[in-house]
Amino acid sequence: MKIGIDVMGGDYAPQAILEGAKLALQFIEPETTLVLVGKEDIISNFFENNIPKNIEIANATQVIEMGEHPTRALPQKPDSSISVGYKLLQSKQIDAFCGAGNTGAMMVAAMFTVQTIKGLSRPAIISYVPKLDGRTGIILDVGANTDCKPEHLQQFAEVGSIFCQNYFKMESPKVALLNLGEEAQKGNLQAQATHKLLSQNTKINFVGNIEGRDLFNEKADVIVCDGFTGNIVIKMAESYYEILHKKQMEDEFFDNFNFEKIGGSPILGINGNVIIAHGISNAKTIKSAILMAEKVVKADIPTKIKESLES
Repeated sequence: MKIGIDVMGGDYAPQAILEGAKLALQFIEPETTLVLVGKEDIISNFFENNIPKNIEIANATQVIEMGEHPTRALPQKPDSSISVGYKLLQSKQIDAFCGAGNTGAMMVAAMFTVQTIKGLSRPAIISYVPKLDGRTGIILDVGANTDCKPEHLQQFAEVGSIFCQNYFKMESPKVALLNLGEEAQKGNLQAQATHKLLSQNTKINFVGNIEGRDLFNEKADVIVCDGFTGNIVIKMAESYYEILHKKQMEDEFFDNFNFEKIGGSPILGINGNVIIAHGISNAKTIKSAILMAEKVVKADIPTKIKESLES
């Protein structure tokens, strides 16, 4: 297995990314190789020209900065670390690609290189949702699609269910629509139309609407919403950990809201495995993202999604 890492992307790149890759070497499986994508001289100097056996370098001479416009930056910088990483993924020279850089560029590059799986309208970004009973669920979309039609949300429900079946080994994940009330007629027109579609969908185990107070209980494993709502939810959840940390309070459950521990968010619905890490990722976060990528590759989610669509 080969996992590519964008060395140049992120607020603390390249140092934090390289430190994270070095840290991950202690935890990855012996047959896993990390392919570091970025400026070769910077990477070589970090390792003092003594590259570990589980590391390869893919030289990329350009960098897409965090504030650059994705659709302009990608064609202007064909040798950027993001572009090179996706080309490696497209040609199957790597099995997964991790990046903490420009999220927009990561999404746009995914859609123009490995592309969206045929039959899906849009890819979605997922985030983990810890449960009070010790399990883990997911919420999607959390930022890729701020405006969604009911048909998009229905597809998110399907791919989210497939992810939980194969990544968490859930037999029949409970799928719910995030809404402002549990009744079928609650919510805006989008929510009402989506509820009707999900109720009729035989590919998923739809359990109805849930409210915000039910995010962390056992009512749902897959929580569906548009990216605007989902991004607000996960950012608020991250703040819980930060507030407790500032107050010097420790709690095992709220530790699961620490983005360092989670690592990143997989993109579902594309022809490849991509993990988007937080822009402020440190070494621990990158290590966690790499370990997540290992598990995602083993779960082979893109193949499972294709099989479901074909059926």
